[in-house]
Amino acid sequence: MTDDDQYRMDPRGRGGRRGGDETIAQPLPVRRPRPAARPQGGAGDSTRMMPSGPRGGAQQPAARPASGRPYADPRGGGRGYDGGGYDGGRGYDGGGYDRPPNRPAQPQRPAGRAPRRRRRWPRVLAAFVVIVGLWAGLLLWAGLAAWHKVARVDAIPTGDQPAAGKGTNVLLVGSDSRAGLTSAQAKALRTGGSNITGSRTDSIMVLHMPDSGEPTLVSIPRDTYVQIPGHRANKINAAFSYGPQVLVQTVENVTGLRIEHYMEIGFGGFAGIVDSVGGVRMCLPKAMDDTYAHINLPAGCQNLSGANALGYVRSRHVDATSDLARVKRQREFLAALTKKVASPGNLLVPWRLKNVGESGAQGLAVENGMHSWTALRILWTLKKIGNGGNSVQVPIANAAYPTSAGEAVLWDKTKAAALFDALNHDRSPDVAP
Repeated sequence: MTDDDQYRMDPRGRGGRRGGDETIAQPLPVRRPRPAARPQGGAGDSTRMMPSGPRGGAQQPAARPASGRPYADPRGGGRGYDGGGYDGGRGYDGGGYDRPPNRPAQPQRPAGRAPRRRRRWPRVLAAFVVIVGLWAGLLLWAGLAAWHKVARVDAIPTGDQPAAGKGTNVLLVGSDSRAGLTSAQAKALRTGGSNITGSRTDSIMVLHMPDSGEPTLVSIPRDTYVQIPGHRANKINAAFSYGPQVLVQTVENVTGLRIEHYMEIGFGGFAGIVDSVGGVRMCLPKAMDDTYAHINLPAGCQNLSGANALGYVRSRHVDATSDLARVKRQREFLAALTKKVASPGNLLVPWRLKNVGESGAQGLAVENGMHSWTALRILWTLKKIGNGGNSVQVPIANAAYPTSAGEAVLWDKTKAAALFDALNHDRSPDVAP
């Protein structure tokens, strides 16, 4: 009997029997569900998700041999089946699907390892710190290089001085000193020649740097009539001819303020600073033509060079009030100049800072022992004056007081005393500019 000769079964479930004439029911072929098309590729294909078999329950995967031999029939019999469930020499899992070979898992990145791009910021930060450090070093070098060229003088008295009040007071002096000027420079600045000896003061100011509150810049007219210590009464600018210490003592006696610092600038240093910052813009309410100061400036806003700026602050023959109008221009120009010098474009650029500093150091002198930080604080305080700080003049009672030294200036003693008392107590003065 062949494999096809099977017992015939009654389709209603009754048993059948052999018979020569009986028609024997033939079994219907059983077809399993056709699996989805298997992706192309060999044993190297990656692991795929397999659908569950037609029967419920857990699947038991059958490993495909590396030799390529067919899988065994999961129901037994050792046969292989093709995609339609027929004998095709290949094996399938319990659901009738081909199982790919197992492959080792790919190595995973350690959980604590950050992406490479996240670790770049420490390098960027380190580079930034290095650049800032180098830049700060260059600025320090430029500032100190200029500071070491500044002249030192004995200016602060060693004897009795007024009691120290609140804040710090600095005596600022603008002199007509030609020290350090060549003949060509003196001619360019129209100062009358470099062979002129001695010097006089063209401007005298007291800068009050408070412990708190607004700073104040006070102009003292150079023709103020005072008693000079150790000498006879005269105009205050005559005290300068006896030396910086005598001038400081004279100012302390008439103001009652203790002077802690001294700073003096001559013609060369003043003009050099102005030129090093590219000039200073000033607005003139009227034209200025002064042959004594060697200037002829039109009315309106304009940029003043070093030579023109020097004539602008020295001129005293274009106003009816002479010296009083001049000291007002001096305060205004000093505030504008300091504001430009202290701009970030000059202070934060090393080569510009060095140029400005060395230009000013040419005619600058300070008291012995002044620290560079003190000079920087003075500069910053003057910038505040330019930004709207208090800028005043000592109250005047008589601008043409006759004396043996010629017409002089007398202060209003009551108002002047109130002004300096306010400064001594860090109060803003109630004085018209």
